[in-house]
Amino acid sequence: MSVIGEAALSAFLELLGRKLLDSALNFVADHKQLHPQLKQWQSILPDIQAVLDDAEEKQIKNEGVKKWLEDLQDLAYDVDDTLDEFAYEELRLKLNKSQAQASTGKVRKLIPTCFTGTSLTPTSFLFKNSMIPKVKEITDRLNSLTTRRSSLGLTEILSQAPTSKGKQPRLQPTSILDGVMEYVGRHKEKTEMIELLKGDNSRGVSVLSIVGMGGMGKTTLAQLVYNDATINQSFDHKAWVCVSDNFDAVNITRTILKSIDPNSSDENDLNLLQVKLKEKLSGKRFLLVLDDIWNENYDDWTILRSPFGARTKIIVTTRLQIVSSIVDSLKVFHLDKLSDDDCLSIFTQHALKARNFGGHLPFKEIGGKIVRRCNGLPLAAKAVGSLLRTVKYHQEWEKIYESEIWDLPEDRCGIIPALRLSYHHLPSHLKRCFAYCSILPKDYEFEEEEMILLWRAEGFLQQEVKLRTKDLGNQYFQDLVSRSFFQISNKDKSRFVMHDLINDLAQLVAGEVCSKLEGDRKWKFSIRTRHSSYVASEYETVKKFEAFDKVNSLRTFLPFVFSSYYQEFYLTDVMLVDLLPRLGYLRVLSLCGYHITELPDVLEKLKQLRYLNFSYTKIKCLPDSLCTLYHLETLLLKNCYKLQTLPSKMENLVNLQYLDISGASLIERMPVGIGSLINLQRLSDFVIGEGDGHHIGELKYLLSLGGSFRLSGLENVNGEDAVDAKLNEKQGIDRLVLQWGTDFKKDTRINEIEEWVLNSLCPSKKLEHLVIQNYGGAKFCTWITDSSFKNMLSLEIRNCKNCKSVPAIGRLPFLKDLLIGGLDEVNNIGVELFGENQSNAFPSLETLCFEGMSNLEEWDPCEDDEQASKFPNLHKLSIRECPQLLGRLPTILQSLQKLEIRKCRRLIVSISSFPLLLELRVEGCGELIDEGSSTEEVTSLKSVSLSDISKFNISTERMMLRFANSEDFNIFGWKKLESLSQNGLGLVGHRFIEIYDCPQLVCLETEDERLQLDKIPDVESLSIRKCKRLKRLPKVLHAFTYLTRMRLERCSSFVSFGESNFPPALKKLEIWGCMNLQYLVDKKENNKSMSSDTCLLEHLDILFCPSLIWLSSRGDICNRLQHLEVSSCSKLSSLFFNAKLPVMLKHLHIWKCPMLECIAQDFHETTDLESIFIWGGQC
Repeated sequence: MSVIGEAALSAFLELLGRKLLDSALNFVADHKQLHPQLKQWQSILPDIQAVLDDAEEKQIKNEGVKKWLEDLQDLAYDVDDTLDEFAYEELRLKLNKSQAQASTGKVRKLIPTCFTGTSLTPTSFLFKNSMIPKVKEITDRLNSLTTRRSSLGLTEILSQAPTSKGKQPRLQPTSILDGVMEYVGRHKEKTEMIELLKGDNSRGVSVLSIVGMGGMGKTTLAQLVYNDATINQSFDHKAWVCVSDNFDAVNITRTILKSIDPNSSDENDLNLLQVKLKEKLSGKRFLLVLDDIWNENYDDWTILRSPFGARTKIIVTTRLQIVSSIVDSLKVFHLDKLSDDDCLSIFTQHALKARNFGGHLPFKEIGGKIVRRCNGLPLAAKAVGSLLRTVKYHQEWEKIYESEIWDLPEDRCGIIPALRLSYHHLPSHLKRCFAYCSILPKDYEFEEEEMILLWRAEGFLQQEVKLRTKDLGNQYFQDLVSRSFFQISNKDKSRFVMHDLINDLAQLVAGEVCSKLEGDRKWKFSIRTRHSSYVASEYETVKKFEAFDKVNSLRTFLPFVFSSYYQEFYLTDVMLVDLLPRLGYLRVLSLCGYHITELPDVLEKLKQLRYLNFSYTKIKCLPDSLCTLYHLETLLLKNCYKLQTLPSKMENLVNLQYLDISGASLIERMPVGIGSLINLQRLSDFVIGEGDGHHIGELKYLLSLGGSFRLSGLENVNGEDAVDAKLNEKQGIDRLVLQWGTDFKKDTRINEIEEWVLNSLCPSKKLEHLVIQNYGGAKFCTWITDSSFKNMLSLEIRNCKNCKSVPAIGRLPFLKDLLIGGLDEVNNIGVELFGENQSNAFPSLETLCFEGMSNLEEWDPCEDDEQASKFPNLHKLSIRECPQLLGRLPTILQSLQKLEIRKCRRLIVSISSFPLLLELRVEGCGELIDEGSSTEEVTSLKSVSLSDISKFNISTERMMLRFANSEDFNIFGWKKLESLSQNGLGLVGHRFIEIYDCPQLVCLETEDERLQLDKIPDVESLSIRKCKRLKRLPKVLHAFTYLTRMRLERCSSFVSFGESNFPPALKKLEIWGCMNLQYLVDKKENNKSMSSDTCLLEHLDILFCPSLIWLSSRGDICNRLQHLEVSSCSKLSSLFFNAKLPVMLKHLHIWKCPMLECIAQDFHETTDLESIFIWGGQC
């Protein structure tokens, strides 16, 4: 059962009895029945509030008190709902009056003022009369609670907090540890795990399991191992997947594949996903962490494990010992409790920012007692330590230690007294926010702003001092982060997650008020439920929503989506037509991601909505009734790409604070009157339609705008109107996009006017990111280069086709990222970029990109002045699609690490003076040069990608220094390349090699330049695709002792591996679309490495090879072969000359081989065979 928090409830009652109730009393001041009853509420609520301290303590052992608190909490929600109805009606009447006055003008002045107020209108009179029964019923319940309060013996407890700060012990100045908290207590386990992971294992996939109860540090230990520097050096790929209780093999596999290849397509077919994953991992060292596994099904595990090879190591964390047995762990690490000393170190680091109590002796004794109560649980020590971080009084520490909550028994769900106590001592405003988070699904990753918007909608962000609610929400959120209730996600540093134990704690303290549908369990929400959530499914049926049958006063309807890729969800009409109209007290409604094109007209029945989310739906228009939601604060329409207009009466949404229409590209203009929404703090886009230029002036009233803001349709604005926008007064905007239309040929596009407009849109000096798109002026205004923009971090200038020069951006002192693209009229970039007298230009710039500059002929980096420092911190330089650019790159870029050149046919690319260069991508350039000496210290390139380079000018010595030891080596789209060695390139030293679309490539080395056998090649993966003249592979391929994976695709001249010899360690071979391949191995060749006894090949795919006759004309093939797939080989008559299958074969798949006469004489020796698929053949 829940533990009702007095502070959270007290804050709720205080809000009701102060602001809301006062407002309602004023509204019904003339009503003889309502006003006395509300006055009675006003007197009763403080008396009840006074005994909440006593009630909270007694509820632990007195069920009667607990029931009294639950009834009180339920009544408080009903009071709030009732007062909201009064507030809504009052606001509606005020808006109607204001609009009536505006429309009737002078005529209305003839009517006596006594008849124009809001309280005597017929509709107001009827409304108030309709509220009498509801108010009387609440009064009766309040009186009943007062009577029960006395019978339960609840009394007011005076605060025991110290009154004289001078008599209390103070923390003495001490040396505070800097940086990240030191992790203690698991060094032995970490060291042993790292050694096991780095070691060799020949038996297949290695699994290490970490087992322990929740909060014992399983995930933290996995994180420490996963992020260890030696581990990073030992594995080619790593992936982390939080599995939780939803063991979905498709989602898990997709997540792993995305971690390895972010560009992989979003498949839902498990077979396709696993085939791709196995291909990606072939021959590569791979570390996988599967965090928080609950699934006990052995078959599920074997299916998930199937794509992984012997070079894969897996770490599993779980609370269940049986899971470690199912996954066949090489070693199980059982995490036991930490020692008191280790717990003390964790506790003091979080409570006192010190390793021990040395500098805080007054707290040593009581602190030791608290640590012992943590009972060796690291999460408990961290949570309670965080709780005491700002507590300075010894008496408060004593209260925490002596609290009865410590003695509560642990629940089956694993909530421990320490964590429950952490909640108990949260400030009241944080208690409500935290308990509300119980609606979050476990392992759900959320953004800070996402939670703040929800808290605001639920009324949790209340303050005495005037403060932006977003700023207040940020304070609340970061406070919960600092107290360890929220943790930063391992996968995305911008998102957060709640530990399972913390999620359990939130559910415990929220009780029936917050409920969520989990998994396939049948569930009925309690009549007390106010906040609900569920995880969205692809098809939402009527059955799911039967859980809402008993709910009458629901405030939150919130589906959550876990998918990281685009997916549509379908919602039954029953929910929209039948359920929604019944939920008249909703504050939060989300239909995000559902396939909805239109809404039934139900919004007028949801008058209390504060938060409405239609993002990622296909909705085409919003009903007019939306504009009757006078309390609405947040409206999310992100990526509603079919939405054409916003409702015309948006100005009625006077409480709207957050409007997101980003991605709703069909909206052509903003509704008239949006400037009256003076409470807006976030407006993603302001669209100016043709003929509506003067509407930009409405922005001047929106002084509170902040965050990211896009102003589009600026071609429809003149300079005078632009001044009225007063962008410079909007201090909260940190990212600004100024966007004109893409049609530069319209008669209305006048250079001088657009220059005037840009000059008039000068933003606040606090701006951090600026984007200018499709600007039609011939020059840029001076404010862009004003060095007083000290917060400017990034600048993008795109598609400004009439500008003849670039602005002097070098004056911006802290600019880190600069992109200039699509400036067709710019022929030269030189001193104007840096600005005059700029001896230290671009002091902070880290990335620089020129792209789509079709007429750029010269880039003068102004390096004549040796004393001047240009680009001292530039890490990445990209020049893309500048076909006329001549000359060379800058010669002094000492910090450059990444260089990308694409489609710059006339450019000479010299990398001579880039000593720290790690990544090089050159696609189409005039010449590649490296003129440095062989004795000069330079880093070896880790990633090389070369294509269509007209001339190489790099010495052999420099080639060895720069290119010989790269991790990734890619040659692609090089139409005239006949041999790698013709440009001094080779295979030696690289780990992963890919050669693609080189139609003239005949061989990988010339006759007189064979591979140097004294230099053992480090190649692990070799892929050659779309090289139609390639006839053979290197004759010394047998020297590639680390090569485990090879792929040949669409190499139409390739006949066989005959004279090449198989690499001795090759485990996977894929051959696709090699039209003239006749044999995999020719019997005429002495192919020792391909003998059945020594060959290590395990996986062989041959597809779309119509000339293939046999796999081996010698009669046999590798005995270790486990997977064989042959498809669309129309001439294949026999797999093997001797009609024997490899003895270790497990899977045989044959597709569309119509000439195949015999597979094998018998299967007696193939004892491991698990599956045979034959389709489309004649055998």
